[in-house]
Amino acid sequence: MTDCYICIDLETTGLEPKKDQIIEIGAVKVEHNTIVDTWESLINPGRKLEERIVALTGICDRQLADAPQITEILPEFLSFAGEDVLLGHSVLFDYSFLKKAAVNEKRSFERKGIDTLKIARKYLKELESRSLGSLCQYYGIAHRAHRALEDAGATVALYRKLAECFYEKEEAEGDKSLFRPKPLIYQVKRDMPITIPQKEQLYKLADKHKLILDYEIDKLTRSEASRKIDRLLAEYGR
Repeated sequence: MTDCYICIDLETTGLEPKKDQIIEIGAVKVEHNTIVDTWESLINPGRKLEERIVALTGICDRQLADAPQITEILPEFLSFAGEDVLLGHSVLFDYSFLKKAAVNEKRSFERKGIDTLKIARKYLKELESRSLGSLCQYYGIAHRAHRALEDAGATVALYRKLAECFYEKEEAEGDKSLFRPKPLIYQVKRDMPITIPQKEQLYKLADKHKLILDYEIDKLTRSEASRKIDRLLAEYGR
């Protein structure tokens, strides 16, 4: 059983790495099955949070106003994570956001991972839900949902419970064992920064139509800016 890993969890502005942003990272470092360190940070996404995200996480714009941007905090996180195996509940989701952030900074982030959700789906089919919250309730694991470090800590406890119950049975699968780290595959291209003409057009549209935008124009990527311009033109015209 893998007993040295980094358990990660993120809170984000949405579910799509290509257009959504990280707002919180939580990570728990485990060595020889013992928690040895933790790391967490709020992250300013450069945009106003939707009400559903505030309701889900309890994180609000005021809390993020003075938080670092992902470009500032990423090197520290990558140093903490090192080359360790990643553990997570639906780990590819969290990995995809982190890899996108790394690629945007011209950094490599290739890792192997273990997914507690996949293990639960295989062995706990009788449960109505295999969300992290539902599994924590099933196993009696204390859990404060939808805050990154709390979720990461709960996932460590869940992994131990799953290993206790199913590791020996799963090891019969050999290299296919879900308890063995597998390469995490997510293809991503680096975002290009917003162009000067795009900035000018967004500022002109905002000024002409007296709009208060809920995002920072200078921090948009080229593709984000294109979507914003198209949306404003469709709604307000030129």
